[in-house]
Amino acid sequence: TFTVEEAVETIGFGRFHIMLFLIMGSTGVAEAMEIMLIAVVSPLIRCEWQLQDWQVALVTTMVFFGYMVFSIVLGLLADRYGRWKILLLSFLWAAYFSLLTSFAPSYIWFVFLRAMVGGGVSGHAQGREENEQIIAMCPHSNPFLSLGKVFWLAGSLLIIGLASVVNPTIGWRWLIRIASIPGILLILVFKFIPESARYNVSTGNTGAALATLQRIARMNGAAVPQGQLREPAKERRGRFKDLIHPKYLRTTLQIWIIW
Repeated sequence: TFTVEEAVETIGFGRFHIMLFLIMGSTGVAEAMEIMLIAVVSPLIRCEWQLQDWQVALVTTMVFFGYMVFSIVLGLLADRYGRWKILLLSFLWAAYFSLLTSFAPSYIWFVFLRAMVGGGVSGHAQGREENEQIIAMCPHSNPFLSLGKVFWLAGSLLIIGLASVVNPTIGWRWLIRIASIPGILLILVFKFIPESARYNVSTGNTGAALATLQRIARMNGAAVPQGQLREPAKERRGRFKDLIHPKYLRTTLQIWIIW
């Protein structure tokens, strides 16, 4: 018998992981563009709707409020229905509400729609983190994990560059529409990403998990280990109160403060 982790290590790093790295890294570009968008749009909506300082600040606050609330909800749904489905849903959601934002008739609508965008963007991490773990299991993958951080920076620079050209010419509404294009394009390539084999095994669907591993092996020119794929030993799932247990409380507080 063998586990998903053992199979991934045996298959090794190859074409599949490069494709996965590029696609999932690109989600960081789309995410950064949607989050950083407010910084380059705020001065314009301030003038258009005659906003006070606290009203401008509220836009950013509500984006991250939506991110915070829906990251919990989508995380629970990803555990139940799968990472791939939630990742696809989150991109459809974010693209839809981002496009609607460009037609916002008033400040109130703008704030509400951007909060919804924040909620959709929060689901991007559900798939990205799982796939980063798959890449991390492979030998010689550390340089790729380090390069992955560049995608967020690229997205931030891209939206600032676009704003310098688009805002003075065709306006902030077109900037929002253009910024939603990367997310829409990524939806089209998600068909190349399989559901997490680890998730399928955890739900007892070993057949689907094995099919995913065989697909990875074919793309990498390798072979799946001999034997049967087995489920890992059942472990008690973590709970929120574990975070404030005396054993972990110091680490929990440090991480919260850093974030």
